[in-house]
Amino acid sequence: MAIVELEKVTRVYTLGKAEVHALRGVTFAIEKGDFATIIGPSGSGKSTILNLIGCIDQPTEGKVIINGKPTQGLTDKVLTTLRHETLGFIFQSFNLIPVLNVYENIEFPLLLGRNKMSKKETKEWIEYLVESVGLIERLDHKSNELSGGQRQRVAVARALVTRPEIVLADEPTGNLDSKTGQSIIELMKKMNADLNTTFIFSTHDATIMDIADHVIRLLDGLVVENSKNRVRAGGLS
Repeated sequence: MAIVELEKVTRVYTLGKAEVHALRGVTFAIEKGDFATIIGPSGSGKSTILNLIGCIDQPTEGKVIINGKPTQGLTDKVLTTLRHETLGFIFQSFNLIPVLNVYENIEFPLLLGRNKMSKKETKEWIEYLVESVGLIERLDHKSNELSGGQRQRVAVARALVTRPEIVLADEPTGNLDSKTGQSIIELMKKMNADLNTTFIFSTHDATIMDIADHVIRLLDGLVVENSKNRVRAGGLS
């Protein structure tokens, strides 16, 4: 079952008198539980696609469909709810709040919307996530007391705290060394398998596609590869 679909999506930006065609009729579908990689060189349209799926931007033409519903024409209130309840975000620059500790940074998205869990359930869920990302001993540490890899592990846990169906990650290893970046990708793969959360992440690193079960390769705003089931969730090659 497709959880995300793009149908003949075009995105054109105007820069002065020039038009930039970021996407040129892109079509693909991502199934629930996929660990999907959008790969391609800088300027190929990777971030544009994540912005469209994340309801941060709208296509010039075509449809973006999440859980069977087109995102075009939705009110700001509905889009905000969709982003909060269905989507989680992981950023290249971590985007942690410096004055908050690990627990508080992870908890923060729950304070922005309706948290259907009790205080006890919230505490247990956050502690489960912290333990899953290997930071239980750093629970009270602030972000400036953590390494880059540890900060990104906090970001992974924070993206999952609202129990989203889809997690979007834009170059999540871009600010990390190769060894730490690999450990973050493997952590995301584990969470994908354990929670059946759909992960969609962009990268320019061709080696990462070896552990994705769905690879979408872009070039100049076009899909030049759409390969599924390269490896199964939970199995690293």
